Amino acid sequence: MTLCEADRRLLDRAARWAVRGHGLVEPNPMVGCVLTDAKGRVRAMASHRCYGGPHAEILTLQQAGDLARNGTVHVTLEPCSHHGKTPPCVEALIRSGVARVVIGARDPNPIACGGADQLRDAGIHVDFANHAPSIKLIDPFRIRLLHKRPWITVKWAQTLDGKIATRSGDSRWISSRASRQLVHRERGRVDAILTGIGTVLQDDPQLTARHVRRRRIATRIVLDRALRTPLNSALISTVEVAPLLIVTDRSRLESQEAQALRSRGAVIVGRDVVSGRFDIPSLMQELHRSHGIATMMVEAGTGLMSDMVRSGCADELAIFMAPRLMADSEGFPPLSEDVVRTIADARRVRLDHVHRRDMDVLFRCKIEN
Repeated sequence: MTLCEADRRLLDRAARWAVRGHGLVEPNPMVGCVLTDAKGRVRAMASHRCYGGPHAEILTLQQAGDLARNGTVHVTLEPCSHHGKTPPCVEALIRSGVARVVIGARDPNPIACGGADQLRDAGIHVDFANHAPSIKLIDPFRIRLLHKRPWITVKWAQTLDGKIATRSGDSRWISSRASRQLVHRERGRVDAILTGIGTVLQDDPQLTARHVRRRRIATRIVLDRALRTPLNSALISTVEVAPLLIVTDRSRLESQEAQALRSRGAVIVGRDVVSGRFDIPSLMQELHRSHGIATMMVEAGTGLMSDMVRSGCADELAIFMAPRLMADSEGFPPLSEDVVRTIADARRVRLDHVHRRDMDVLFRCKIEN
């Protein structure tokens, strides 16, 4: 349908509320809902607050009470029609007496979809809207359904001339304190943070969320074929703060290094190595299936970030551009030259958001794989 301006404003408002659930509702999608009464006045609004808890529609109807009768509900995602961790939202909407429901995006889950048809059968007027913010909200959910892997954000900080580190590997600090604080906030909202052994040896990172409110504790994951992770590394010393999972060559599972790392609290996962590399897509599926990882942020060097993009497993880029010039032809770029060989092979990205952080600029881009 073509939205009227009032519908668009209310769906935009619902989408803004939905984001409040980021880091709390996954692996469910973020959902927001706004209810207006028969005269068009906003009476209630809510978001899905936590995984397993009441959905946005239920919380909104509870706020509205009798004011919902003959009102209109604007919701970012098609109301569910099945019994899962909570009863179907369509049943509550029908009981409430609302007259109209405007839906921002169809539910991609074949188990839960069909709510719109049930609402129509009950005499409620239903409008579907091709609402871009609502569709964007369920991108991570759709990826998990279709590809059986986490939604993956690749993050890096770069200079104006496109370098993430000097030729010696030094990268502290390209971005500002405000940018780094935002990264810590994002760490506290994802299930996992992925890095490579090169970054561990060069930077000795903790990869924990510090000085921010954590909504979940991310598992740190290191791709380390030869188990070179030092026993005195920051990752090992903080294993009681956040879990550590090390992915290695399957042949190294019973090695002395593996036993030593296990004794310090690390979980060791063995994978086949082909031509010196792990198969990234199957690894991401295993992490999703066996370890419950629904969202992941990649903080790594050129090699691993390139592998993520090359494999088609990078969904989103978070690029912090700092007002610095390195002017070093041997400085490290974010992606290696072999990721794309021709313009025709270049991956398209959708610029979703541009945000100023102190003197830095954050670009959030969706990769069109």
